[in-house]
Amino acid sequence: MKKVLFFILVLFFANAVFAQTAPKPFDLVEYGVKIEPNKQLIAVMIALEAGGIDTPLSKSGKDFRDKLQQDLSGLDENLKTRLKFFINNYKSRHPKASPAELTAPFVSLAYALTPAPEFYAPPRTVDLPDDLLEVLDFAPLVKELYGKPFIQTNFPAYLQLYKNEGEKMQFSASEMITSLLDYLHTRPELVYIERVETQVPDPNNPKKMVKGFRKVDKERRFYIVPDMLATAGTVNFRNIRDDYYAVVPPNTNLRNSEARRGYLQFILDPLVLKEGKEIAVFRDGIKSLLDDRRKEHPEISPDVFLAVLRSLVAAVDAREYEFQRVRISTARARQRIDQAKDAAAKKAISDKLAADKQYFADETAMELSEAYQKGAVLAFYFAEQLKGVEDSGFDIAGSFHDMILTIDTTKEKDRLAQFAEARKRAVASREERKKLQAQLEIKNQQAYERAKILKVKLEEVDKIIAAKDYPESTTQLNKLLEEFPDDSASIYYSLGRVASLSAEGTFDENLRNKRLEDAKLFYTNALNSFNDETDPVLIQLTLVAVGRILEFYDENNAAYQYYQTATRFGDIKGGAYGEAVTAIKRLTTPKQPQEK
Repeated sequence: MKKVLFFILVLFFANAVFAQTAPKPFDLVEYGVKIEPNKQLIAVMIALEAGGIDTPLSKSGKDFRDKLQQDLSGLDENLKTRLKFFINNYKSRHPKASPAELTAPFVSLAYALTPAPEFYAPPRTVDLPDDLLEVLDFAPLVKELYGKPFIQTNFPAYLQLYKNEGEKMQFSASEMITSLLDYLHTRPELVYIERVETQVPDPNNPKKMVKGFRKVDKERRFYIVPDMLATAGTVNFRNIRDDYYAVVPPNTNLRNSEARRGYLQFILDPLVLKEGKEIAVFRDGIKSLLDDRRKEHPEISPDVFLAVLRSLVAAVDAREYEFQRVRISTARARQRIDQAKDAAAKKAISDKLAADKQYFADETAMELSEAYQKGAVLAFYFAEQLKGVEDSGFDIAGSFHDMILTIDTTKEKDRLAQFAEARKRAVASREERKKLQAQLEIKNQQAYERAKILKVKLEEVDKIIAAKDYPESTTQLNKLLEEFPDDSASIYYSLGRVASLSAEGTFDENLRNKRLEDAKLFYTNALNSFNDETDPVLIQLTLVAVGRILEFYDENNAAYQYYQTATRFGDIKGGAYGEAVTAIKRLTTPKQPQEK
């Protein structure tokens, strides 16, 4: 919930660039991104379910599993036994593997299979990864299960469900893309030029053919693949030639998920590839750093170029998040300082901002340290270099060459020691937050009991509102504000609702405008009262309510932002997701000229 509220704050404190242009749909394809399910993956995951894989799923995934198990109840025992035998044997060979680790090779298998209904596996060669070779014989079982009539009957419905989940991810995908590209001041390269060997006429003898090369443009794509049966909280990333795949569970907020690291790799891969010769100059120094890490973690790849890429991805991931947190905290602090009454209050706000910045920096040091230990041995170096990109606003594509040329691998050996104190502070902060969390849980229980009482009283007020006795309902709600000062968000929302409803039946334009302004103020007070425990349904309803008022006054750009923020909470029961999506389409669809 904290990260959700963090991005609500982005809405109010981000640069006002958007307000200068008319709202338009965000085209993911322009940035190399497609959200679409994969039939082979769906079939493989259904086969795993039929074999009793039993991985932890999200709530939506559990609901789908229940439906799927009903459909699979008629599966013949022979095939079911063979599926279970294969999976149990596989699990017995990997007793310490996590659920995500168990399913990962089967995801690789899905992308190695030919399309349905053949599901042909690739021929066994030494080039195939060991984990894929181990599950290749699962392919015939997938094909056999897919051919069952009840699967054929239900598969279109499964596919549509997966497509619906993909639709829900559109907005968080756009947030992920814009936040990363705005930070890097760049755009992804969507076409890769490859030199392909061919036969060409000999310049000295046109009748003779000799070896030559031609340039071929190849598209690069980043696919976000919704998977109802993906292990909860796990993003499975695959890079197959020029295509990148992030397999994500339902209701994933892509902006805050591991998918962003996959998209960063999609953006940064071409940069590292172009600097291959320059990176090779530092091969020995980088290899020495990797050898030191491999003494503790032998599973780390010795590939120097992979180490550079992973270091750059880790650095951007950590620095971008810190950059956004600092920017928003600074904007909030400035606003509070402007409203502060005396110098002491202003100093307290400034001190709090300084402490927050230190905490953000320590968290970044912790993340970079963890990446360094896993083989991203230039993560600290690139993080320092990125500060220059942040300050200058230069495109990283134009800055990366200089970053490579100034590498000094000898300075990277002691990075963990250099940031040991920052890591200690980060660990201490996390421990302190755990204690606070325990205290908060007790406080939350008390708040829960208080909220139940407030809920009953608000339901009584709802009856008064339903009877259209708006003056009395306003009086009762104001009393509740005095009685429940720490639970004001839902009360302010109800006051805004009363003001909006009373405006609907008002023919006096001035009075109507006054009531709508009151409603907007109440809704804004509700937004300002939200905390980490606020019901997401209430947040979504409030955002959409403000959007409606803004749209009524033709403030469409501002309304669009509120509607878009509301969609980030997903299609939650009792919320206003559908209304927000409809409003966004309404605002972004060009109006047809009226016929004369």
